[in-house]
Amino acid sequence: MTVAVQSLSDVLLRRRALTPEVLATAVAEAESSKERLEDILVRNHHVSSEEMTLAISEYLDLPPIPLAHFTPDPELLSLVPPQYLNQLKAIPVARANNLLAVAMADPFNLAAIETLHTMTGLEIMALVAQAKEVTDLLERGAKEEPQALEEILRDVTEDQVEVGQEVSEEISLDQIKEIAEEAPVVRIVNSIMIEAMRRHASDIHIEPEEKNMRLRYRIDGILYESPSPPKRLHPAICSRIKILSNLNIAERRVPQDGRFKIKAMGREADVRVSILPTVHGEKVVMRILDKSSLAPSLDALGLDPDALEKFRYAISQPHGMILVTGPTGSGKTTTLYSCLQEINQPDVNIITVEDPVEYQLPGINQVQTHAEVGLTFASGLRSILRQDPDIVMVGEIRDAETATIAVQAALTGHLVLSTLHTNDAAGAVARMVNMGIEPFLLASSLLMTQAQRLYRKLCPVCRTPIEMPAELLRLNRIDPAEFEGTVFYKARGCPKCNNLGYKGRAALMEILLADDAVRAQMVKDADAGKIRAIAVEAGMKTLREIGLQKVREGVTTLEEILRVTSGE
Repeated sequence: MTVAVQSLSDVLLRRRALTPEVLATAVAEAESSKERLEDILVRNHHVSSEEMTLAISEYLDLPPIPLAHFTPDPELLSLVPPQYLNQLKAIPVARANNLLAVAMADPFNLAAIETLHTMTGLEIMALVAQAKEVTDLLERGAKEEPQALEEILRDVTEDQVEVGQEVSEEISLDQIKEIAEEAPVVRIVNSIMIEAMRRHASDIHIEPEEKNMRLRYRIDGILYESPSPPKRLHPAICSRIKILSNLNIAERRVPQDGRFKIKAMGREADVRVSILPTVHGEKVVMRILDKSSLAPSLDALGLDPDALEKFRYAISQPHGMILVTGPTGSGKTTTLYSCLQEINQPDVNIITVEDPVEYQLPGINQVQTHAEVGLTFASGLRSILRQDPDIVMVGEIRDAETATIAVQAALTGHLVLSTLHTNDAAGAVARMVNMGIEPFLLASSLLMTQAQRLYRKLCPVCRTPIEMPAELLRLNRIDPAEFEGTVFYKARGCPKCNNLGYKGRAALMEILLADDAVRAQMVKDADAGKIRAIAVEAGMKTLREIGLQKVREGVTTLEEILRVTSGE
């Protein structure tokens, strides 16, 4: 018959890891010092660290995990700020869907498990590990972490890099290249890139001013300033970035564009570089294109069920046109890529023409425009139609010629996806007609138009409840009765969200299906206001309505929704 184990002490005695006399002495010490019994036994060498781990594992019926030769996954480590991992003596070791396995020195610490659950939003499965192995692994990881930019700059002395306020035309190319490849400059550029990856920034701005240099990261659509290197290092940093991008380091009078690849934080990304001459030097903007951030399908976009159903219906059609609209930076290309990945099958031929090709997708033929040699959207689209495509994506409809070819392609048996710059879904119809497309042709070819905006999501760890902002609702003519029982939140900031209060973005989508009523109105009068009214009457939710629903759900703040839907 199996005897039920009453305590950890019973397990240790049964395993003959210590004697009753030693246990009694340790228990008395624990009661007087308020220390954990396990810590006292291991510290006084009454029980070895390995034996204690196995005893705890048996007592809690949790699997033990050896960490001596374990290498943590940087992506899993990034789920929890390092200071919290050190404080909780815990290391994430594996993830499966919504479950995170964490090696813990103290698996009795239920508060620590709850903290990890709150920070990650995942269910935590504790694994028992030796305290020393956890501590050693955390210390090793801290040593291997890339130096912060501030630390690197402290190490840079005046005599290490000397370029001067302005780079003289007399400095030879060899000198410029030598300066750009010196250790401090290389480490500074590497640190800037790694920090951008760590903070999930989409863009890096390096801007020269008269006496200073400015470094900013665009995170979730907003630019945040960061400690900057001194102005004297600016020419060397620019040259280093040009070397990485295979650009002309001697040319500082005309704009240059390039790209390179980086691998950091366990992720690989393309970096698109744009260099623009200004009065105080060259301004560098680097766009980080991280393929791992792409939604693999429409489901991953987090649409509400009604919008998802309409989108799926539109992309399942054999031919017709789908137009995605919104301002620059609203995620239109990402949405189109998600559609392409959803419908990318071996039995369909998908070809895109883009400027530029942002993400390279397997199984899809992507064409980069080159206006200087005559490869424009219009000429590229003409050539694509001779390649027997089933589905065509045009990066953007910018002119009447491209619009005309796209409509003809949709009418002749192709599914065409493209983007337009309009404020709302109904405005896309008016824009196409203004470009010279006959209303009856547009009515016959259009399947769906969609408008979208990106909003920042509140950090779930630190969001703070507030009272209903009645004055803000009144100023924006929103009925407070619509928010009966709603808990409003404000952004606060914590280590998990880099003290921003927001973490990640999601899309608001206004979807207008071209049904019979909408088509009839298009033929009669392509007025955006009238088409919008018909669509709303048929059940279309506007961007503002969808945004306010996100406020009711506690996903974001009222101020954020009003900011991104200010034109509604």
